[in-house]
Amino acid sequence: MDRSIVYPGAIPLDTDLLNVNRNAMVAIGALAQAVLGTPTVIDGLAVSPTSPASMQVIVGPGSITSLATVDQNGYGSLAADTSDALLKMGVNLTSSSFTLTAPTTTGQSVFYLLEAAFQESDANLVVLPYYNAANPSVPYLGPNNSGSSQATQRIQRVQFQLKAGAPAVSGSQVVPTVDSGWSGVAVITVSYGQTQITAANIAVYPQSPVIPFKLPNLRPGFSQIQAFTASGTFTVPSGVVRLKVTVIGGGGSGGSNSVGPGGGGGAGGSAIAIFSNITAGSVIPVTVGAGGVSAAGSNGGNGGTSSFGTYVSATGGYGGAGSTSYGPMSGGQGGVGVGGVINNNGSYGTDCVLYGARGGDGGGPGNGRGATGALTGLAAQGYGGGGGGGGSNSTTGSGIGGLGGAGAAGIVIVEF
Repeated sequence: MDRSIVYPGAIPLDTDLLNVNRNAMVAIGALAQAVLGTPTVIDGLAVSPTSPASMQVIVGPGSITSLATVDQNGYGSLAADTSDALLKMGVNLTSSSFTLTAPTTTGQSVFYLLEAAFQESDANLVVLPYYNAANPSVPYLGPNNSGSSQATQRIQRVQFQLKAGAPAVSGSQVVPTVDSGWSGVAVITVSYGQTQITAANIAVYPQSPVIPFKLPNLRPGFSQIQAFTASGTFTVPSGVVRLKVTVIGGGGSGGSNSVGPGGGGGAGGSAIAIFSNITAGSVIPVTVGAGGVSAAGSNGGNGGTSSFGTYVSATGGYGGAGSTSYGPMSGGQGGVGVGGVINNNGSYGTDCVLYGARGGDGGGPGNGRGATGALTGLAAQGYGGGGGGGGSNSTTGSGIGGLGGAGAAGIVIVEF
């Protein structure tokens, strides 16, 4: 920030103080631009009904930050500066009220649009005393003893205007367009015969540039994790605009051969994605794919698909092969990731070892091992792992085959 320098004994100038004010304003504006950028931003200015309710609405305190110039007009002895852009903030510390009128035709309604804009003006007019060299004990009143008043403050405020749309049959009325240089704050609906404005009649203008969150709510990078091991919903926290999501589909179960070993189940696919411009408060459905379940003498069950809304998903692994007749049983195919920055196919389950009477291992990681003997294959232990194939007590097809092990459920991991 630029700073003025003064010296002992030097004659003080009015520009010493004026430059301090201007330099401080420029520094604060530059800092605000570094944080907020250059788009117009509104903070506060909440619109609410009166209490008791009436045909008026109250606009609460708040601010609007907009790109302007350093000084559109001369600032005391300092010349105007209209060539340099600066982010400026208009602040209202008190509330404002507006009166609305209902349509006069039965069945009609009207939308009112409340708009806001940055306003800078000179105020607080005072007749100032000036030094009188001829008689210092009797000051001049006003410049050249003219008695004229002069502005003593350059204030920055939020100005409002209430813009009425055209009355129309209720449900067909149209919101007025926002005027150039203004920003929409709220839309108020008023119907024929209405005598009170309630909260239900007031809505935030959809494109209002309201600041989405405050610094204490800002979450840098991906500092928190929420893991879903069962289906549910994810609500985007305040201050979050980016998400990293990892999805893993459910694993397929091992196959079961009635007289021999079965194939191992395939692992669920996976995907990793990063999403920007997520809206705080949004509720996103989360689905966690179940692990596949085995049935006697048949292919293993397929794993379910895991997904995060419509953004990213991963299909489950296929069940290992099984049958009621003796023969080689193949491992199940892995699932597939869709919509991620990184999309992975799950690993295949392995084929059974027919003449070893051993079931195939499930696709991994976290897979279940195939069984040897007429035993159930081992269930998968890690998210999305495939189950092991059932074993057999005979290498000739004249024995008994066990069930396949269950596949493991998938998982959805959200980082924010």
